[in-house]
Amino acid sequence: MAKAPSPSRNDQRVILHFDYDCFYAAVFEVEQPVLKTLPLAVQQKQIVVTCNYEARRRGLRKLQLIKEAKQVCPDVVIVLGEDLTRFRDASKRLFLYLRSFVWGAKVERLGFDELFLDVTEMIDYNVDLLNRHDLEHSFFHLDRQEPTVGFTYNATQVHGSTYPADLNPTDVKISSNGDVSGLYTRLLVASHLAGFLRGQLEFHMGYTATVGISTSKLLAKLVGNTHKPNNQTILLPPYLAHPGAFESNVAAFLDAHEIRKIPGLGSKLTRKIIAYLTKADAQVGSPPTSDLAKDLSGPKTVRDVRLCSGMGPALLDRILGGPGAPRDIGARVWGLLNGVDPTPVVPAGDIPTQISIEDTYGRLDTLEIVRRKLITLTASLLRRMRTDLIEEDLDIGTGSDQPVSTMGAQEKFPTRWRARPRTLRLSTRLRPSGTEGRRPVNRASRSEPLPAYVFSMDESIDAIAERLVHDSILSMFRRLHPEKSGWDLQLMNVAVTNMIEGAGDRKDSSGRDIGKMFQTQATGTKEFFSARVMKTPISATKETSTDSHLAVSPPGTRILGNIVDYVLEDAGWQDSDGEEGMSCIACDICGASIPYFAREAHVLYHSAPD
Repeated sequence: MAKAPSPSRNDQRVILHFDYDCFYAAVFEVEQPVLKTLPLAVQQKQIVVTCNYEARRRGLRKLQLIKEAKQVCPDVVIVLGEDLTRFRDASKRLFLYLRSFVWGAKVERLGFDELFLDVTEMIDYNVDLLNRHDLEHSFFHLDRQEPTVGFTYNATQVHGSTYPADLNPTDVKISSNGDVSGLYTRLLVASHLAGFLRGQLEFHMGYTATVGISTSKLLAKLVGNTHKPNNQTILLPPYLAHPGAFESNVAAFLDAHEIRKIPGLGSKLTRKIIAYLTKADAQVGSPPTSDLAKDLSGPKTVRDVRLCSGMGPALLDRILGGPGAPRDIGARVWGLLNGVDPTPVVPAGDIPTQISIEDTYGRLDTLEIVRRKLITLTASLLRRMRTDLIEEDLDIGTGSDQPVSTMGAQEKFPTRWRARPRTLRLSTRLRPSGTEGRRPVNRASRSEPLPAYVFSMDESIDAIAERLVHDSILSMFRRLHPEKSGWDLQLMNVAVTNMIEGAGDRKDSSGRDIGKMFQTQATGTKEFFSARVMKTPISATKETSTDSHLAVSPPGTRILGNIVDYVLEDAGWQDSDGEEGMSCIACDICGASIPYFAREAHVLYHSAPD
């Protein structure tokens, strides 16, 4: 057996894993608090997709048929959860709320109901401020710039549960290993931050959460499952085994887990490892009545893998390698089995990489039924786009440091698209035939450029959805399924992808709003331009867009996603695409192709004396 890799490279971080308790049921409970004391089940199709703890106490479980659930618990309250909008919106609110506390916004989303928080910077700062002579009256600073913002706590005690539960923290603190003592202090302080955030989450938002606290995403997620619900658990040091001192708590903690429960090990890798272990066990030659023989097909734990003869990165490479396997797969899996997970917490952006809506069906027999279903999906997609991609914009004032309209009047844009998807995609999946059994059938997809009219705020969502289905989605469907009727479709998905972020003036924007740059020109320049524009005309020739789906917009409209302009009617500007996606116009004097942002400079160039 190979030596376990050292997890010490993770020991500098402090990671919190938040898992909202019964999130999908909790969304309904927050909307209607009376449901908190009742057995509640969330239904999708004819299945209980989740239920609250009161329902579980009465025998209900996930993935139970609704008919069976009613028999087990006749007074169960069943709510429909097929529309994911309320869950998505609640998840977004909770994410933004918790992120507001974390320095550097190092918060990563994992589905709707899980978050990773990298609070290393906050913990290190507060550990340095601890008064070793008065730990019982410590103060956690939530803001470095405002010393009064925070909360008091007792730094001599861990907040919440620990693994192992019977370990005396004093034994850890007096360990001869100085790193262990420092790690314990940092995790202890982190436990009080986790307790504070859980309390704020419940008091202000109405949700409870279970939290795991450790030095990596892997360990934080796993240790959080130790005590549920509405609790938190620290994986205490030592994280390394020391001869004559302490055994590693990481190894003891992971050993009891089935390998299929280890994050990062997919089903294919797990099956390969289990197949090898089963074969190795069978070759031991134990008598049929032995416990080993009885357990050949049973669940395999991390301990089974680690103690297998010859096990290590090299052997795992042979077991898991092959065509398409990642490089160094053996070392990576061996590290996970020993608690080593260097993957960073990746801050989630405010703008999704894609937005998609899908649904499953019985049988779709005619094109008219397909059309109606596609309109419903597309309308949901458009609502999602407006929710996720539109934000309130600023008012454009007339102060000296505010954008100034070239017409001298105040303009207001109440909303703006933070990003614009460029691609529309339709995906379908056929139901497995009798010869294929229960094997899943791959999806078939078609994509087209997304028409610009979907970003119009003047039309209703239903009208745009019907138009989009008629213009684009039905033609994609016909290419996927040329037959005129009788499709046995199991699933349809409508999505927008290829997200192009709009420019803005916020710190987290990808670039400054070019339109606003035009309007922040000095008043003198503005007056000079107004006086000279007729003497040195520059006309905007209407060019054909290189992207067929980008319509040329009329003067006065505001365009985001390709190039951002406040188009001026008096100057005769038209939106067009030049080379490399840059909007350009032609000079009537010299014929040069000039980017819009250089227009005024070019006017000055021609008007200057020789």
